Amino acid sequence: MRKAFLGPRIQRLREDLGLTQAELARRLGLSASYLNQIEHDQRPLTATVLARINTTLGVEVQLFTEEEQARLVADLREALGENGGEEAIPLGDIKSLATNMPRIGHALVALHRRSQAAKERLAALATPPGAPGGAPPTRRPMPYEAVRDFFYHRHNHVAELDEAAERLVAREGLAPGAMEAGLERLLGERHGVTVTWAETDGADLNRRYDADHRVLRLSRVLSSGQRAFQLATQLAFLDQAPLIARLTDDPHLADSDARALARIGLANYFAGAVLLPYIPFLAAAEALAYDIDLLGLRFGVGFETVCHRLSTLQRGGARGVPFFFVRVDRAGNISKRQSATDFHFSRVGGTCPLWNVYEAFAHPGRIVTQMAAMPDGRTYLWIARTVDHSRGGFGTPGKTFAIGLGCDLRHAGRLVYARGLDLVHPEAAMPIGAGCKVCDRPSCPQRAFPPLGRAVRIDEHHSAFDPYPAR
Repeated sequence: MRKAFLGPRIQRLREDLGLTQAELARRLGLSASYLNQIEHDQRPLTATVLARINTTLGVEVQLFTEEEQARLVADLREALGENGGEEAIPLGDIKSLATNMPRIGHALVALHRRSQAAKERLAALATPPGAPGGAPPTRRPMPYEAVRDFFYHRHNHVAELDEAAERLVAREGLAPGAMEAGLERLLGERHGVTVTWAETDGADLNRRYDADHRVLRLSRVLSSGQRAFQLATQLAFLDQAPLIARLTDDPHLADSDARALARIGLANYFAGAVLLPYIPFLAAAEALAYDIDLLGLRFGVGFETVCHRLSTLQRGGARGVPFFFVRVDRAGNISKRQSATDFHFSRVGGTCPLWNVYEAFAHPGRIVTQMAAMPDGRTYLWIARTVDHSRGGFGTPGKTFAIGLGCDLRHAGRLVYARGLDLVHPEAAMPIGAGCKVCDRPSCPQRAFPPLGRAVRIDEHHSAFDPYPAR
């Protein structure tokens, strides 16, 4: 194991648990002076001491530190890149702040976001109503953004719902891949719910529940796996209502719309955990080298559902590959994004056009792979494939998305999709970024915007291949 200096994070976790240095040292079987040296990064952690700390604090400190630090670095780069200064803050300085003073880093990010919101409010107040060419109205954080952050801060893993789903599957003897009849029976026996088809052809409907008459109507066009998912979602709303209410009692979900969306997200999470129960699904994923198509056949669900579930497997002591999951349309809009790890999705500007999720649209239905390197030097394996959703007959509009699933390159050897790739030479990876405005690559011919916080060389006597050369 390489030398690990995690002192500030251990000190922070110890203080959050209300332990003194002497109390933690006693639990670890160490002297107080030795622990003091560890917390001040005067001594590295040995593998033995790290294992004791992980057990005592109830968290995998090294993994937690790497992921949290990377997330904070990405947020700080975005916030400090918009500071208006002529000189960009070096990445090394930002990493040092995130490592040694993470609370100050989080405070700076929060201040930046409040400042941006205040500027929008002031601009709106300074503009007479209806004035042509005026500033846009004040933009409150959208409920969808609040819910994305809600899951992001949980690393896209909700242990309570996973455990409840496992208990249900075991107690009721529900068989993965064939749960539709069992879930319908449970809704009838526990809640007196009758399941029937919707009166229409279901082109605009998946599920509709009539609480007064206890009737659940499902679309006729759903597959068996999709019907099972909708049945499990409705069971979540009825069976898990107290738990979902407790989980959504969160100050970050500030309004009723955000809380309602979070309840839907949690009910869908429970449904996925029922159809793809944690331990059996993780065991199958490892045995099949994370082959998404084979997992879909085994559990009777589609490509997108498998990918989404793979991004949630972060239970302590039984972790899968930490994936990040996105769903993107042809215009580059991200309609779903979940991260079990540290990959940063930009909040400003678009995504990177060199990302293979866009290449997937040129190869419908085929999985494309990509080794991709971010500006901070970290390298990832991405896989992407298109999925289609259509309803009704001829001429009815449908939906096409690209689903992307990525992981840090150090996990790539566990995936069937890494076969044939040169994992030993990361320099072979495609250089991409989180988005043009926050990407500080010195030269990129595909750049759509100049990077925030960096001056651009403008010279009427000089033309370059790079559209926004740095000064």
